Amino acid sequence: MRADQYLDIDAAVSEALARNQPVVALESTIISHGMPHPQNVDTALAVEDAVRNSGAVPATIAIIDGRLKVGLSAEDIEQLGRKGQQVIKTSRRDLPFVVARRETGATTVATTMIIAALAGIRVFATGGIGGVHRGAAETMDVSADLEELARTNVAVVCAGVKSVLDIGKTLEYLETKGVPVIGYRTDELPAFYARSSGHPVDYRVDTAEDIAIAMKTKWALGLHGGIVIGNPVPDEAALDSAEIDAVIDAAIVEMADQGISGKETTPFLLARIAEKTKGRSLATNIALVLNNARIAANVAAAYSALQ
Repeated sequence: MRADQYLDIDAAVSEALARNQPVVALESTIISHGMPHPQNVDTALAVEDAVRNSGAVPATIAIIDGRLKVGLSAEDIEQLGRKGQQVIKTSRRDLPFVVARRETGATTVATTMIIAALAGIRVFATGGIGGVHRGAAETMDVSADLEELARTNVAVVCAGVKSVLDIGKTLEYLETKGVPVIGYRTDELPAFYARSSGHPVDYRVDTAEDIAIAMKTKWALGLHGGIVIGNPVPDEAALDSAEIDAVIDAAIVEMADQGISGKETTPFLLARIAEKTKGRSLATNIALVLNNARIAANVAAAYSALQ
Protein backbone atom coordinates (compact mmCIF):
# COMPACT_ATOMS: atom_id res chain seq x y z
CA MET A 1 0.00 0.00 0.00
CA ARG A 2 1.16 3.54 -0.76
CA ALA A 3 0.51 6.58 1.39
CA ASP A 4 -0.57 8.60 -1.65
CA GLN A 5 -3.69 6.45 -2.00
CA TYR A 6 -5.12 8.61 0.79
CA LEU A 7 -3.96 11.86 -0.82
CA ASP A 8 -6.05 14.35 -2.82
CA ILE A 9 -4.05 17.21 -4.34
CA ASP A 10 -5.92 20.23 -5.69
CA ALA A 11 -5.55 20.67 -9.45
CA ALA A 12 -3.79 24.05 -9.21
CA VAL A 13 -1.34 22.70 -6.63
CA SER A 14 -0.70 19.54 -8.65
CA GLU A 15 -0.03 21.54 -11.81
CA ALA A 16 2.36 23.87 -9.98
CA LEU A 17 4.31 20.94 -8.53
CA ALA A 18 4.50 19.23 -11.91
CA ARG A 19 5.92 22.42 -13.44
CA ASN A 20 8.34 23.04 -10.55
CA GLN A 21 6.53 26.23 -9.61
CA PRO A 22 6.66 27.45 -5.99
CA VAL A 23 4.06 26.05 -3.60
CA VAL A 24 3.58 26.95 0.07
CA ALA A 25 1.86 24.57 2.50
CA LEU A 26 -0.47 26.09 5.10
CA GLU A 27 -1.89 24.43 8.20
CA SER A 28 -5.55 24.21 9.21
CA THR A 29 -5.40 24.07 13.02
CA ILE A 30 -5.06 27.85 12.96
CA ILE A 31 -8.50 27.90 11.29
CA SER A 32 -10.31 25.55 13.64
CA HIS A 33 -8.47 26.10 16.92
CA GLY A 34 -6.39 29.27 16.57
CA MET A 35 -8.98 32.00 16.07
CA PRO A 36 -12.71 32.62 16.48
CA HIS A 37 -15.14 32.62 13.57
CA PRO A 38 -15.31 34.55 11.24
CA GLN A 39 -11.76 35.91 11.72
CA ASN A 40 -10.39 32.39 11.22
CA VAL A 41 -11.94 32.02 7.77
CA ASP A 42 -11.13 35.58 6.73
CA THR A 43 -7.51 35.09 7.84
CA ALA A 44 -7.12 31.74 6.07
CA LEU A 45 -8.36 33.22 2.79
CA ALA A 46 -6.17 36.32 3.26
CA VAL A 47 -3.12 34.13 3.89
CA GLU A 48 -3.79 32.22 0.68
CA ASP A 49 -4.06 35.55 -1.16
CA ALA A 50 -0.76 36.70 0.41
CA VAL A 51 0.96 33.59 -0.96
CA ARG A 52 -0.53 34.13 -4.43
CA ASN A 53 0.33 37.82 -4.47
CA SER A 54 3.92 36.91 -3.61
CA GLY A 55 4.25 34.58 -6.58
CA ALA A 56 3.48 31.11 -5.18
CA VAL A 57 0.56 28.70 -5.05
CA PRO A 58 -1.07 28.17 -1.62
CA ALA A 59 -1.85 24.65 -0.42
CA THR A 60 -3.92 24.71 2.76
CA ILE A 61 -3.88 21.20 4.23
CA ALA A 62 -6.52 19.30 6.23
CA ILE A 63 -8.18 15.90 6.50
CA ILE A 64 -11.70 15.95 5.06
CA ASP A 65 -13.81 12.80 5.51
CA GLY A 66 -10.65 10.74 5.89
CA ARG A 67 -8.89 12.13 2.83
CA LEU A 68 -5.59 14.02 3.05
CA LYS A 69 -6.44 17.25 1.25
CA VAL A 70 -3.62 19.37 -0.16
CA GLY A 71 -5.32 22.56 -1.27
CA LEU A 72 -8.77 23.36 0.13
CA SER A 73 -11.78 24.98 -1.47
CA ALA A 74 -13.31 28.10 0.07
CA GLU A 75 -16.19 25.86 1.17
CA ASP A 76 -13.78 23.51 2.97
CA ILE A 77 -12.20 26.44 4.80
CA GLU A 78 -15.61 27.80 5.78
CA GLN A 79 -16.60 24.38 7.13
CA LEU A 80 -13.47 24.14 9.27
CA GLY A 81 -13.94 27.69 10.54
CA ARG A 82 -17.59 27.25 11.48
CA LYS A 83 -17.06 23.91 13.23
CA GLY A 84 -14.07 25.33 15.13
CA GLN A 85 -12.93 23.17 18.02
CA GLN A 86 -15.41 20.45 17.09
CA VAL A 87 -12.91 19.55 14.36
CA ILE A 88 -10.31 17.03 15.53
CA LYS A 89 -6.93 18.63 16.19
CA THR A 90 -4.80 16.09 14.36
CA SER A 91 -1.15 15.44 15.16
CA ARG A 92 1.03 12.50 14.08
CA ARG A 93 -0.46 10.03 16.57
CA ASP A 94 -4.03 10.90 15.52
CA LEU A 95 -3.55 10.80 11.76
CA PRO A 96 -4.14 7.07 11.09
CA PHE A 97 -7.30 7.04 13.18
CA VAL A 98 -8.81 10.18 11.65
CA VAL A 99 -8.13 8.76 8.18
CA ALA A 100 -9.33 5.20 9.00
CA ARG A 101 -12.55 6.50 10.54
CA ARG A 102 -13.11 8.91 7.65
CA GLU A 103 -13.29 11.86 9.99
CA THR A 104 -12.43 15.51 9.49
CA GLY A 105 -9.29 16.85 11.13
CA ALA A 106 -7.32 20.07 11.27
CA THR A 107 -3.60 19.60 10.83
CA THR A 108 -1.01 20.78 13.34
CA VAL A 109 2.50 21.81 12.32
CA ALA A 110 3.64 18.18 12.58
CA THR A 111 0.82 16.74 10.48
CA THR A 112 0.99 19.52 7.92
CA MET A 113 4.69 18.71 7.46
CA ILE A 114 3.91 15.02 6.97
CA ILE A 115 1.24 15.64 4.34
CA ALA A 116 3.22 18.39 2.62
CA ALA A 117 6.18 16.04 2.27
CA LEU A 118 3.93 13.32 0.82
CA ALA A 119 2.78 15.82 -1.80
CA GLY A 120 6.32 17.02 -2.56
CA ILE A 121 6.01 20.47 -0.97
CA ARG A 122 9.17 21.74 0.74
CA VAL A 123 8.09 25.08 2.26
CA PHE A 124 5.43 25.63 4.90
CA ALA A 125 4.20 28.85 6.52
CA THR A 126 2.61 28.89 9.96
CA GLY A 127 2.20 31.23 12.92
CA GLY A 128 4.48 29.67 15.54
CA ILE A 129 5.81 26.16 16.08
CA GLY A 130 5.11 24.05 19.14
CA GLY A 131 7.86 23.21 21.56
CA VAL A 132 8.78 22.34 25.11
CA HIS A 133 6.08 23.46 27.51
CA ARG A 134 6.85 25.36 30.67
CA GLY A 135 7.22 22.90 33.52
CA ALA A 136 8.11 20.06 31.13
CA ALA A 137 10.59 18.67 33.67
CA GLU A 138 7.53 17.48 35.61
CA THR A 139 4.93 17.02 32.86
CA MET A 140 7.14 15.79 29.97
CA ASP A 141 4.91 17.92 27.72
CA VAL A 142 6.86 18.36 24.49
CA SER A 143 5.16 19.10 21.17
CA ALA A 144 5.28 16.48 18.41
CA ASP A 145 6.24 19.37 16.12
CA LEU A 146 9.82 19.08 17.32
CA GLU A 147 10.14 15.39 16.46
CA GLU A 148 8.63 16.06 13.04
CA LEU A 149 11.15 18.82 12.43
CA ALA A 150 13.85 16.25 13.22
CA ARG A 151 12.64 13.78 10.60
CA THR A 152 10.70 15.49 7.79
CA ASN A 153 12.29 17.51 4.98
CA VAL A 154 10.17 20.66 5.09
CA ALA A 155 11.32 24.20 5.87
CA VAL A 156 8.96 26.01 8.25
CA VAL A 157 8.60 29.79 8.19
CA CYS A 158 7.25 30.96 11.55
CA ALA A 159 7.32 33.82 14.02
CA GLY A 160 9.38 31.61 16.33
CA VAL A 161 8.18 29.34 19.09
CA LYS A 162 4.75 30.07 20.55
CA SER A 163 5.53 32.43 23.42
CA VAL A 164 3.43 30.42 25.89
CA LEU A 165 6.21 27.79 25.75
CA ASP A 166 9.73 27.50 27.14
CA ILE A 167 11.71 29.01 24.27
CA GLY A 168 15.15 28.23 25.68
CA LYS A 169 14.43 24.54 26.25
CA THR A 170 12.78 24.30 22.83
CA LEU A 171 15.96 25.59 21.20
CA GLU A 172 18.03 23.08 23.18
CA TYR A 173 15.76 20.27 21.98
CA LEU A 174 16.05 21.38 18.35
CA GLU A 175 19.84 21.60 18.69
CA THR A 176 19.96 18.04 20.02
CA LYS A 177 17.89 16.85 17.06
CA GLY A 178 20.12 18.66 14.57
CA VAL A 179 17.44 21.09 13.38
CA PRO A 180 18.95 24.42 12.26
CA VAL A 181 17.17 27.54 13.49
CA ILE A 182 17.57 30.46 11.10
CA GLY A 183 16.78 34.09 11.82
CA TYR A 184 15.42 35.88 8.76
CA ARG A 185 17.09 39.28 8.99
CA THR A 186 17.38 38.88 12.75
CA ASP A 187 20.03 37.63 15.19
CA GLU A 188 17.44 36.53 17.77
CA LEU A 189 14.61 34.07 17.54
CA PRO A 190 11.31 35.95 17.41
CA ALA A 191 8.94 35.40 20.33
CA PHE A 192 5.70 35.19 18.36
CA TYR A 193 3.87 38.30 19.62
CA ALA A 194 7.19 40.11 20.20
CA ARG A 195 10.01 40.61 17.72
CA SER A 196 12.77 39.15 19.90
CA SER A 197 13.12 36.57 22.64
CA GLY A 198 16.66 37.21 23.87
CA HIS A 199 17.67 33.80 22.47
CA PRO A 200 20.17 33.83 19.56
CA VAL A 201 19.50 31.85 16.39
CA ASP A 202 22.01 29.42 14.92
CA TYR A 203 22.39 31.43 11.73
CA ARG A 204 21.19 34.78 10.50
CA VAL A 205 20.19 34.77 6.81
CA ASP A 206 19.13 37.93 5.00
CA THR A 207 17.80 36.66 1.65
CA ALA A 208 15.34 34.02 0.51
CA GLU A 209 17.95 32.81 -1.98
CA ASP A 210 20.46 32.02 0.77
CA ILE A 211 17.79 30.12 2.71
CA ALA A 212 16.97 28.08 -0.39
CA ILE A 213 20.65 27.23 -0.92
CA ALA A 214 20.89 26.03 2.70
CA MET A 215 17.78 23.88 2.24
CA LYS A 216 19.09 22.27 -0.92
CA THR A 217 22.53 21.68 0.58
CA LYS A 218 21.18 20.14 3.79
CA TRP A 219 19.00 17.62 2.02
CA ALA A 220 21.61 16.88 -0.68
CA LEU A 221 23.95 15.88 2.13
CA GLY A 222 21.40 13.35 3.34
CA LEU A 223 20.71 15.34 6.51
CA HIS A 224 17.04 14.59 6.93
CA GLY A 225 14.77 16.90 8.84
CA GLY A 226 13.34 20.38 8.63
CA ILE A 227 14.63 23.89 9.04
CA VAL A 228 13.07 26.52 11.28
CA ILE A 229 13.01 29.99 9.71
CA GLY A 230 12.24 32.59 12.37
CA ASN A 231 10.59 35.65 10.82
CA PRO A 232 9.75 38.50 13.24
CA VAL A 233 6.26 39.97 13.35
CA PRO A 234 6.14 43.37 11.61
CA ASP A 235 7.22 46.12 13.96
CA GLU A 236 3.91 48.01 13.79
CA ALA A 237 2.00 44.89 14.91
CA ALA A 238 4.40 43.66 17.61
CA LEU A 239 3.48 43.65 21.30
CA ASP A 240 5.79 44.72 24.12
CA SER A 241 7.73 41.74 25.49
CA ALA A 242 7.25 42.57 29.17
CA GLU A 243 3.53 43.20 28.73
CA ILE A 244 2.82 39.99 26.84
CA ASP A 245 4.97 37.91 29.21
CA ALA A 246 2.91 39.15 32.17
CA VAL A 247 -0.32 38.30 30.36
CA ILE A 248 0.95 34.83 29.48
CA ASP A 249 2.10 34.15 33.04
CA ALA A 250 -1.35 35.04 34.37
CA ALA A 251 -3.06 32.86 31.75
CA ILE A 252 -0.83 29.89 32.61
CA VAL A 253 -1.74 30.18 36.29
CA GLU A 254 -5.42 30.25 35.36
CA MET A 255 -4.96 27.21 33.10
CA ALA A 256 -3.26 25.26 35.89
CA ASP A 257 -6.06 26.18 38.31
CA GLN A 258 -8.61 24.76 35.86
CA GLY A 259 -6.61 21.57 35.27
CA ILE A 260 -6.32 22.10 31.51
CA SER A 261 -3.57 20.13 29.73
CA GLY A 262 -2.62 18.40 26.49
CA LYS A 263 -4.29 19.45 23.24
CA GLU A 264 -6.50 21.99 24.97
CA THR A 265 -3.55 24.01 26.30
CA THR A 266 -2.79 26.22 23.30
CA PRO A 267 -6.41 27.09 22.36
CA PHE A 268 -7.14 28.00 26.00
CA LEU A 269 -4.07 30.20 26.31
CA LEU A 270 -4.64 31.95 22.98
CA ALA A 271 -8.22 32.75 23.94
CA ARG A 272 -7.22 34.08 27.36
CA ILE A 273 -4.39 36.15 25.90
CA ALA A 274 -6.76 37.68 23.34
CA GLU A 275 -9.20 38.50 26.10
CA LYS A 276 -6.59 40.04 28.39
CA THR A 277 -5.05 42.13 25.58
CA LYS A 278 -8.52 43.22 24.41
CA GLY A 279 -8.02 41.69 20.99
CA ARG A 280 -4.58 43.13 20.28
CA SER A 281 -2.94 39.70 20.38
CA LEU A 282 -5.38 38.42 17.74
CA ALA A 283 -4.48 41.33 15.46
CA THR A 284 -0.79 40.55 16.03
CA ASN A 285 -1.40 36.87 15.28
CA ILE A 286 -3.07 37.71 11.98
CA ALA A 287 -0.30 40.15 10.99
CA LEU A 288 2.49 37.66 11.68
CA VAL A 289 0.81 34.82 9.78
CA LEU A 290 0.35 37.05 6.71
CA ASN A 291 3.98 38.15 6.97
CA ASN A 292 5.18 34.55 7.23
CA ALA A 293 3.12 33.59 4.18
CA ARG A 294 4.79 36.28 2.07
CA ILE A 295 8.31 35.27 3.14
CA ALA A 296 7.52 31.57 2.62
CA ALA A 297 6.41 32.34 -0.94
CA ASN A 298 9.74 34.07 -1.57
CA VAL A 299 11.65 31.10 -0.15
CA ALA A 300 9.58 28.64 -2.20
CA ALA A 301 10.28 30.62 -5.37
CA ALA A 302 14.01 30.71 -4.64
CA TYR A 303 14.05 26.97 -3.91
CA SER A 304 12.17 26.15 -7.12
CA ALA A 305 14.68 28.20 -9.09
CA LEU A 306 17.48 25.95 -7.80
CA GLN A 307 15.89 22.71 -8.97
